Amino acid sequence: MKFMATWSVDQHNWLPILKKWSSMTPAERADGGAGVTIVGRWHDMAARTGVAILEATDAAALHAYINQWNPFMDLDVTPVLDDEESAKVAASVVAAHDG
Repeated sequence: MKFMATWSVDQHNWLPILKKWSSMTPAERADGGAGVTIVGRWHDMAARTGVAILEATDAAALHAYINQWNPFMDLDVTPVLDDEESAKVAASVVAAHDG
């Protein structure tokens, strides 16, 4: 299942986050842990915000990854669909209302 995580870092946590993030290796930054794949991550450094798309095998795996960052920033996580998945849902909604 795919999830969109958005975050916002308060100013008082910004420098500690930068220190942690910049000290991680590329492999560490790419590691979502067991059951989590980081599809992509984008950062708005000026606004101290960002977004990531994650794939997780279960909610516990996702929470294990998210909770390593949760003490430092506000995070929102939402299940999302890719184009093909959303097209199938759209077709079923249209079919249910064609009548």
